[in-house]
Amino acid sequence: MVHTREIDGVGIACRTGGGEFRPDRRSLCFIHGSGSDHTAWSAQTEFFSDRFNVLAVDLPGHGQSGGKGEETVDAYAAWVRKIIAAFGLPRPVLVGHSLGAAIGLTLALNHGGEIAGVVPVGGGIRMPVNPAILAGLESTPEPILQMAAQIVVAKRNRERLSPLLLQSLSAVDPLVMRGDFLACDRLDLTNDIGRIARPTRVICGTEDKMTPPALSQAIAEKIPGAQLTLIEGAGHMVMLEDPEAFNAALTEFLASLQ
Repeated sequence: MVHTREIDGVGIACRTGGGEFRPDRRSLCFIHGSGSDHTAWSAQTEFFSDRFNVLAVDLPGHGQSGGKGEETVDAYAAWVRKIIAAFGLPRPVLVGHSLGAAIGLTLALNHGGEIAGVVPVGGGIRMPVNPAILAGLESTPEPILQMAAQIVVAKRNRERLSPLLLQSLSAVDPLVMRGDFLACDRLDLTNDIGRIARPTRVICGTEDKMTPPALSQAIAEKIPGAQLTLIEGAGHMVMLEDPEAFNAALTEFLASLQ
């Protein structure tokens, strides 16, 4: 079910498992990537809702949430922290994709005591964006969206997923998406990533062209105790492309938490 809370005068929508959050269950907060929304996690919210408290966020300006989006990861991280508090989600594991991975890592760095763990998916310590993409989203977004819908999935999954992804990306204000990419471009956790002290599982598809596996490998190498899972044959949208393998990796990580 999708529920809405007013936060700082903005209606923020999130998908939950349908019932009240239970204090005896571990909590999961899913954070989508640039230009996306909570539906990117549909295979996860359905799979985990019977055993976990689940909250899949629509960031401001995305999906069913109001607002206009942000242009820095720190600003989005502040929103997610407020969203978790407003929905009363107890001490979650943050599962973030791409921009969401940057948000999760930033919260783990600055507010680690408020979370139980972090799962960056298709992320990076730095996530530079081609200036032509930023310019195109401002002037002629259609070709950028069409290109993105193709390259965010592995070639073998394009026929199945690219049309749906193009439809989803086209529903977002291109300037909001530009702000998302700008936030990624401005990210630089180089000097701080090693201070993250929460349990971490890094996940990436082996065919990820947006944030290649080497970027996830670097995250895992810099965070003490972090583990890396590479999912064969999946691209940047790994949780949609191979939900069974993704859910198995996340289940394994959750079982390892104290």
